[in-house]
Amino acid sequence: MDLGAQYAQLIARRVREAHVYSEIVPHDASAGDLALRRPAGLILSGGPASVYEEGAPQLDPGVFDLGVPVLGICYGHQLMARALGGEVAATGQREYGATTLVVDPPGGVLLADLAAEEQVWMSHGDAVTREPEGFRVTARTAQIPIAAMEDPQRGLFAVQFHPEVSHTPRGTAVLKRFLYEGCGLLPDWTPVNIIEDAVSRIREQVGDAEVLCALSGGVDSSVAALLVHRAIGDQLTCVFVDHGLNREGEPEQVEETFGRHFGVPLVHVKAQDRFLARLAGVRDPEEKRRAIGEEFIRVFEEVARDHRGARFLVQGTLYPDVIESGSRTAANIKSHHNVGGLPDEMELELVEPLRELFKDEVRLVGAELGLPEEVVHRQPFPGPGLAVRIVGEVTAENLEKVRGADRIVREEIRREGLERETWQAFCVLLADVRTVGVMGDGRTYESPVIVRVVTSEDAMTADWARLPHEVLERISSRIVREVPGVNRVAYDVTSKPPGTIEWE
Repeated sequence: MDLGAQYAQLIARRVREAHVYSEIVPHDASAGDLALRRPAGLILSGGPASVYEEGAPQLDPGVFDLGVPVLGICYGHQLMARALGGEVAATGQREYGATTLVVDPPGGVLLADLAAEEQVWMSHGDAVTREPEGFRVTARTAQIPIAAMEDPQRGLFAVQFHPEVSHTPRGTAVLKRFLYEGCGLLPDWTPVNIIEDAVSRIREQVGDAEVLCALSGGVDSSVAALLVHRAIGDQLTCVFVDHGLNREGEPEQVEETFGRHFGVPLVHVKAQDRFLARLAGVRDPEEKRRAIGEEFIRVFEEVARDHRGARFLVQGTLYPDVIESGSRTAANIKSHHNVGGLPDEMELELVEPLRELFKDEVRLVGAELGLPEEVVHRQPFPGPGLAVRIVGEVTAENLEKVRGADRIVREEIRREGLERETWQAFCVLLADVRTVGVMGDGRTYESPVIVRVVTSEDAMTADWARLPHEVLERISSRIVREVPGVNRVAYDVTSKPPGTIEWE
């Protein structure tokens, strides 16, 4: 239950990592709504508010009468205490950062696996000053007397610290105790079970109808396509619209992986000339995106006319998309980055086999399905492709420059073994800029390339990667030497925020 925490998604991910399925629900969900979901347990997240302030997130009191175990974390700990008759106050004893937790032996159900003293991560100003009746205090710190409490008979547990963050080294053990002991759950949320469940639901939804899948070659659409193909076989036709804006070797990889390696029916539409004509003279990044999206729609519509029996369209929607956009129940196609914004009038019903999964889970499922490693661990790539990595007009010449430079960046990152440690590694061509250079005995006046390599957990925030200087040197010298029309390389050291990962 999201009570305004910056870590709500992280809690859900940690539960999934313990092989237990989890969903995020808003704090104003009624006890009746929650009961319809038939939960095995409930976790109350942290949050920035004070429980006694006007307008602070509150719970339906009936939540504690659902008969399911509840774990309160930080704000959730305080909310539970106050709702059940305890007391919460601003004691003036604030705790931020690493804190020593003193566990009262034997630690109860929740803390049984912890040592007498453990490092935990705290972030609070208020504190529980009196536990509710029936609770036993199981831990304290030098600043607060009630750092953890529980009433196992009623299945109620609470901690002031954050077990979900990496700064609480034994936090996973605490969450697992709640899941396995408190809720009596088994760790059965595994790639094999995810695949079996998805295949069953796809077959039930689709029946014997024909299905189309807009395939980009990225991990999301690839895994979605393989799941659907496992469920319905030749009822699926994948459509790869090759707009000519991909990285080097990607169209061939898509055709090899799906057309030959997996035997998935694949329509490969080679449309580079159409897209380049549509982008001629376009320099504004938003106009580029619109032009590419509209042209994609036109091409896909032409393919769809040859498959008039198709009733369904596969999309690689992920759980973060669902969280951010809210639950979507409409059957008709809505604009979505995976398919370039297809029109409502196509009236194809969506098949979204990944809508319950996080990105890392999609990768695990892809590996289980036999997807090649280079696709499973493919770094995120923008839907408009290299068009938004050219600052200026998208021409065949500029595409060759950025594509060649991009290949070098990826080769050197892979050579150094940094592909998994970085979120994205790419380059941007400043096509409308010229810089002076010297090559051989001559003066040059050519374009600069910006190298961008970032680290991130989820792309919401990102930091520039501290690459070894010798790696940057190899990248720079190879780009200038091997890519015609480029005579200068710069490295982007801007984090997000204030910058974004992509330039356009």
